[in-house]
Parts: sequence; structure tokens; C-alpha cells
Amino acid sequence: GHINLSILGAMQVAENGDLANWMIPGKMVKGMGGAMDLVAGVKKVVVVMEHTAKGKDGSESPKLLAACDLPLTGTHVVDMVITDLGVFTIDKKGEGGMTLVELADGVTEDEVRRKTTARFTTKLA
Repeated sequence: GHINLSILGAMQVAENGDLANWMIPGKMVKGMGGAMDLVAGVKKVVVVMEHTAKGKDGSESPKLLAACDLPLTGTHVVDMVITDLGVFTIDKKGEGGMTLVELADGVTEDEVRRKTTARFTTKLA
């Protein structure tokens, strides 16, 4: 309860605010690190990340998902996601869901929808 804002990266974010950022199964890891502490009890969590994960073969896979399939760092903790394509807010306490509130220069809403499996509404200024 002493931290007002935590800004961190993520491997995946779910539409309900779940966060996965510490482990990819099958990869060597030393431990969870301090990310769980950074999202527990903080007033606002902002995730900054690339919108998609790049595969070795050049393919892209969404990182904004309906539900995370990697081990969770925290449940219902993310308030905002900033990616290279746009900015999303997450209503993790009310009716839930993501809202696209800003697009990066040169990016269309259609491109964001193609690269996102999480459901979201749009409220662009």
C-alpha cells in the first residue's frame, strides 16, 4: 500500500487485467524476481511492451489476450497497457474489459484488431 504507481514490462496481458511477465515455460529462469511485489497492493499498474511477440521464423503472436497462457504474475492488476501500436485502459474492477484510447502515429484500428486477441472497445479522442 506504499506504492502509487508501478510501470513494468510484460510477456502477456489479459483483457481482465491479468499479467504474465516472469516466465516462458521451457526456458531457464532464476526465479520470479520482484514483479509480484511491484503489482501487489499498488494503486495503479501500467504495462509498457511491444504489441506482439516475434517468433524466430518472423511470425508475430499477440501479447494482448483473452486469457494469459503463461504463468501469472498477478490477477486483475493491470490498469493501462502502452504498446508500440496504441494505449489501452483496463476496467479491472467494474464490468471489466479493455478500451483502446489512443493509436500510435500511422497505425489503424484494423491493424490493432488483427494483432490483438483480447476483446476491446474503442474510445479514441
